Amino acid sequence: MVPAHALAGELVRRGHRVALVTDERGKRIPGLFGDIETHVMPAGRPAGGPLGWFKAWLGIRAGREMARKLYREFKPTAVVGFGGYPALPALLAALDLGIATAVHEQNAVLGRVNRLLAGRVDAIATAYPHVQRLKSKFAGKTHLVGNPVREEVKAIGRERFPDFGEGTAFRLLVTGGSQGATVLSSVVPAGLGLLPERLRARLKIVQQCRPEDIEAVRADYARLGLDAELTTYLEDLPTVLASSHLVIARAGASTIAELTVAGRPAILVPLPSAMDDHQTANAHEMAIEGGARAIPQSQFTPERLSTEIMRLTGDPEALIAAAAHAKQCGRPLATEDLADLVESFGRTPVMDAIGDDQRGKAAVAPGLAVGGAARMLSETRGI
Repeated sequence: MVPAHALAGELVRRGHRVALVTDERGKRIPGLFGDIETHVMPAGRPAGGPLGWFKAWLGIRAGREMARKLYREFKPTAVVGFGGYPALPALLAALDLGIATAVHEQNAVLGRVNRLLAGRVDAIATAYPHVQRLKSKFAGKTHLVGNPVREEVKAIGRERFPDFGEGTAFRLLVTGGSQGATVLSSVVPAGLGLLPERLRARLKIVQQCRPEDIEAVRADYARLGLDAELTTYLEDLPTVLASSHLVIARAGASTIAELTVAGRPAILVPLPSAMDDHQTANAHEMAIEGGARAIPQSQFTPERLSTEIMRLTGDPEALIAAAAHAKQCGRPLATEDLADLVESFGRTPVMDAIGDDQRGKAAVAPGLAVGGAARMLSETRGI
């Protein structure tokens, strides 16, 4: 949903009319799309054996028919899917009607819906230079754009890295994503407790925890005498990220995009249960470039964590270099590049001369963050 939301905002800024097409789950996600026109359609998610698959097929078929009806009224130039089952009916309807289509893949492994439709869509936008399960025969229509991030995060990347040395605080951000991560709550305090006293005395920790974990984590930090601010939700992540020297986090696509655009080194612990192990793949580029240490959850112990922190902080120049390597992986123009790709559908050389009253409509069809999305952009098709 985050890339879809960012693209919607950019298209609106450029003068397009944008609408969201999603399922009931996507509609309930707060803070995204604002006043944008919304169409809720059934999607269907194959699960639960033959009966579950049959119900999913019925949902996909119903959503497909509703999308076809919408497109006949809306006359979009393009439909762009953001992966996940909520995108499938909208994309299938566009293919039925011969509307230009594209998909955006935010992870380093092509998702199942995007994989299913990769051969039929007109363009594939990716967030990583190497995407697993994306066939080489599709290289001609694949465009590396990155994952859009908030403007506040882009601003961090334009500032210098926070001062770091023996006489300064060492600011550490720990986050497991929107839902937190119990493994970080159990391992991180113990690992920080193993650091040398001179480094422990400089620690300033901000850690996001699950609600059910937060009091136990608070007690752990109190017992260790460490300065830690705990929360179940980071309301102002960009401000905390801007002041941080090191981040310990999962390896979700949005997290990686924000770390690399901001230029913050990280210790990444990929979620082992992520579909197709895509978080391990997400962490690969940043780790290879030297901007992160990627630790499998099975090896994420207090001893391993303290060792990695000492390697990164033993020499201030090493940490600053890791920040620079992280930033080299960032793609701060992802939103603009993705919007350029969408706008390229159906354009003619005279399109830039057409006034606002002749511009068409833009509609977006995403689902929820873990589900998917599809978006439509409509313009006059030449003269």
